[in-house]
Amino acid sequence: MKDKSQLRQRILAQRKAISPREWQEKNQQICDRILAFPLFQEATTVLAYFSFRQEPDISYLFTTDKKWGFPVCVETTLVWHFWQPGEPLQRGKYGIKQPLADAPKVQPEAVDLIIVPTVACDSWGYRLGYGLGYYDRLLSSAEWQNIPTLGVVFDFAYLPQLPTEPWDIKLNYVCSELLLKKY
Repeated sequence: MKDKSQLRQRILAQRKAISPREWQEKNQQICDRILAFPLFQEATTVLAYFSFRQEPDISYLFTTDKKWGFPVCVETTLVWHFWQPGEPLQRGKYGIKQPLADAPKVQPEAVDLIIVPTVACDSWGYRLGYGLGYYDRLLSSAEWQNIPTLGVVFDFAYLPQLPTEPWDIKLNYVCSELLLKKY
């Protein structure tokens, strides 16, 4: 198995090489799968992400009748704030769009689904992120660990097996443009 850092670099390079047209097509296919997913359909409050570095763009979903929460990075923690289309955004410390710091916070008990950005996922439900551990810390904490998670990845980054560490947290579901799988 390759080292996580090398694998991350390879997948990010593949992602960057996707043409704008292919990227849009894959994004729409992913959003269509999520829209048909019963857990998403039943959810009232969904935590999500704003696409960064040509991640799968799920912004089409934001027009649905849901309450949306997005992360703000505070030190080594993700703090979730409500946001709806049309409300202002700012750039966070990594250049990722995020709600304003004074937007209402999302409490874990209000959340029905967490849509998790990934660099890669594997057939066991593990994800490869950017290597800073934000989501592993979040998903391992008592107040968040029982909320269903859906990792989103392009199919070329859905691999048979990723290198894992004891602190890596498995996802409940993974969605690509070609599949939506439960673990």
